[in-house]
Amino acid sequence: MAVYTHVDDKTLSVFLAGYNLGQATSFKGIAEGVENSNYFLETEKARLVLTLYEKRANPDDLPYFLDLMEHLAKAGVPSPLPVRDQSGKALQTLCGKPACIISFLNGVSVDDADESHCAAVGSMLAQMHHATSDFTAARHNDLSIEGWRTLADKTVAHADTVQDGLAEIIASEMDFLEQNWPKSLPKGTIHADLFPDNILFTNHTITGVIDFYFGCTDFLAYDLAVCINAWCFDQQMHFVPGRAKRLIEMYDVARTMSGAEVAALPILCRGAAMRFLLTRLYDWLNPVEGAVVRPKNPLDYLARLKFHQKVKDTAAYVV
Repeated sequence: MAVYTHVDDKTLSVFLAGYNLGQATSFKGIAEGVENSNYFLETEKARLVLTLYEKRANPDDLPYFLDLMEHLAKAGVPSPLPVRDQSGKALQTLCGKPACIISFLNGVSVDDADESHCAAVGSMLAQMHHATSDFTAARHNDLSIEGWRTLADKTVAHADTVQDGLAEIIASEMDFLEQNWPKSLPKGTIHADLFPDNILFTNHTITGVIDFYFGCTDFLAYDLAVCINAWCFDQQMHFVPGRAKRLIEMYDVARTMSGAEVAALPILCRGAAMRFLLTRLYDWLNPVEGAVVRPKNPLDYLARLKFHQKVKDTAAYVV
């Protein structure tokens, strides 16, 4: 989450007049994240989050994201619910941007996860995959391997300004991924961005899963690979085997993976590391002027990629 578009008090008051929420009593920007503008919004009747959709968000995709959140919430996943106005409409326009108010979820994100947090994430990820098995809407993953090639082409000219030799590393890895990427693993609806700032905990219990704006249809095991990258490295970018073991075990307990999925996990982890290396690199090289957010360091994901490149088989993740 972040703030790119600023909403003043008068504009907010006019916007809220279309809802049955009362007047705003508190309104504050959320600086975390990189994609959309987000605000904590408290009114006389509710605690909420206001999101304005920016950057990569395709307006045509927004109904899919909101329907996905509603579907998950109804299935018992602690997902935020879109709030509808007095005419029953959830998706709005504010400051010239698509916008939506969603329910506020209690809990806090963790900066340094332990094995119990990772076990809970594994269980929750499997629960989400089961919950969306009857979600009929589909969305292509624009940030899968075809999208990585596009980002690599857009960043190649300046990649070495971030680290010498980075352009060649990316080119070589892209060639490998394109030659070896799986083609027939089980697919379904995935979150695709389940980072620690998108999971809310009360102690070690998950009380919120948020930010579904990369949700799409792709390999279910790729979602697990994203989580391994996001949750199983410490702040010095060292892999923590105990975290990965618990995450994968608890996912597999709730949704048994096929042999093909298990075998593909190392390359899926390489792909997930490449995805976030490239999107962070693009944002690092193309900062948004005036945004209340700092681009995240792409080299954090270069370190993860180098680890995964040395992995011989999936056993390395569950030792």
